[in-house]
Amino acid sequence: MKVLILGGLGNLGSQLVVTGQQLGYEIIGWDQEDIDLTDWPAVEAKLAGQRFDVVINTVAYNAVDACESQPGQDLAYILNGDLVRQLAGWCQTNGAIMVQYSSDYVFAGDQLAGYTETDQPNPINEYGRSKLAGEQALIKQGEQGLQYYLIRTSKLFGPRGTSPATKSSFFDIMLKLAATEPELKGVDAEESCFTYTPDLAQATWQLLADKFPQGIYHIVNSQPATWYQALRTLQQLAGLTVPIRPITSADLPRPAARPQHSVLLMTKLPPLRSYQQALQEYLNKSK
Repeated sequence: MKVLILGGLGNLGSQLVVTGQQLGYEIIGWDQEDIDLTDWPAVEAKLAGQRFDVVINTVAYNAVDACESQPGQDLAYILNGDLVRQLAGWCQTNGAIMVQYSSDYVFAGDQLAGYTETDQPNPINEYGRSKLAGEQALIKQGEQGLQYYLIRTSKLFGPRGTSPATKSSFFDIMLKLAATEPELKGVDAEESCFTYTPDLAQATWQLLADKFPQGIYHIVNSQPATWYQALRTLQQLAGLTVPIRPITSADLPRPAARPQHSVLLMTKLPPLRSYQQALQEYLNKSK
């Protein structure tokens, strides 16, 4: 199986590359040094004559607050919406399966019990709306014959990719701050699921290897948590001595509204291990 991974040097993309190669697939990884994904004619020219069995798109504009104003808002809709539509069309024309990642932020966060794959999205910020635009484009193309997997996930953490555009995860940021700050603060709200990128990558390959039915899948590590609860877990597992304090969302004013309860429920796949177990593994390997 020949697979193109867009964002191959990113946090998730790099894990997909490593895992895919271990499984014996022919992996081609493109990142920003290889292609400008905001320039579709250039993308189309680079794809011309290429044949892939699967295209996995890990690229997204995920600066949530920057999406609320320009130029971030335009870039979000280009990468999270237009690019997905264009890739979906190319995949259908060329007989490739498309794998696309989306976010818990497509939901409003008003369901305390969490969200299943069939629940109706209703984003409350521009980032969520741009991700929903990509979802809708992919599903529409699927209705016209495209084979696809739409994977929603949330709060990624794990080994950092080598692309200059990669962002540090919440846990990496907190570990760095713990070395210099007298106190750490975590928002005791915005409950959702932390997701370990090696686990997400493995589950993605499993979908393809086992030829699951196409459609929407939620893939997250189990045991939902707020930012503060996750920080407490990090404190325990990493042996941090710096005190931590819960704060409210109002204590940390940001341009974009956040869903308060956006737990993704995995109803189509077996649950993944807890994020606590995954975080312990990450900390052990980081040492």
